[in-house]
Amino acid sequence: MTREIAVVAFAQTDHRQSMAELSEVEMLMPVLHEVLDRTGLKTADIDFTCSGSSDYLAGRAFSFTLALDGVGAWPPISESHVEMDGAWALYEAWVKLRTGDADTALVYSYGKSTPGPLRDVLTRQLDPYYVAPLWPDSVALAALQAQALIDAGDTDEPALAAVGARSRGADSAGQGDYVVRPLRTGDCPPVGDGAAAVILAAGERARELCERPAWIRGIDHRIEAHALGVRDLTDSPSTRLAAEKAGLFQQPVDTAELHAPFSSQEVVLRKALGLDGSVRVNPSGGALVANPVMAAGLIRVGEAAARIHRGESDRALAHATSGPCLQQNLVAVLEGDAR
Repeated sequence: MTREIAVVAFAQTDHRQSMAELSEVEMLMPVLHEVLDRTGLKTADIDFTCSGSSDYLAGRAFSFTLALDGVGAWPPISESHVEMDGAWALYEAWVKLRTGDADTALVYSYGKSTPGPLRDVLTRQLDPYYVAPLWPDSVALAALQAQALIDAGDTDEPALAAVGARSRGADSAGQGDYVVRPLRTGDCPPVGDGAAAVILAAGERARELCERPAWIRGIDHRIEAHALGVRDLTDSPSTRLAAEKAGLFQQPVDTAELHAPFSSQEVVLRKALGLDGSVRVNPSGGALVANPVMAAGLIRVGEAAARIHRGESDRALAHATSGPCLQQNLVAVLEGDAR
């Protein structure tokens, strides 16, 4: 189990508030063509394909089968799907390549958040017996977490405003009105549609396809207790454990792409991951700039890998989350070859 796997290409949509005029296939196809063009590969050259999406967003069962039209599933291909963010589809593809069953993999994910009320849709991921019947939406739950951080002395509203302003390259004084106190508009992610894709390759095949591959040195994912009431919302033990298993703490990273849809969640993640001021956090802007549900986590991996491809980073951390208040967390450590 020493086979090296790397991200060799990454592409994403120009994320917009709404792509109502496009179907999922029409939204996805340009991204798939772009990521394949970056390597010179054709669909027939891909050994394994894995996708991530959510039927709840599409409002119909097995909606991911329609997206396969954008990939081209004939002649028959080796394909799988996860009802999760695309970062977890990447994990499945990584396992497939590690076993030696494939040398290349296409991973993609997409989400159209705008057809329905997203805050209501996301309540369906909550505990169905005690929490979901109360309909607490995603912003209200994030506000509970933010208030817990403030009460614990870990942050305050000006500090949260600074996180949002840094991510967007804006003035922290213009963070907008309260959405749910203490979170203002600038502390919350935009609602929008989008898609992303990466290509993985193993060993020398990765070096053939990319001048400077982003090698996945470690990857792991963990989960918190489902019941919010038994968790300390000011900390993320699952993120810390996933980072430990992925080898993050063995040596420093220079870049971190954190999937923190709310400014307060960056505070939690920085603490759990031990990130200090020497680490560039979310140079892409992160999920506070573009947060297509089911694709934003894969985008964090892609953005981290792209910086390694361009020579702007040597060792980077990528993080993805799913569920309320950082319930599920995936951590990947990527490195470029020594220069």
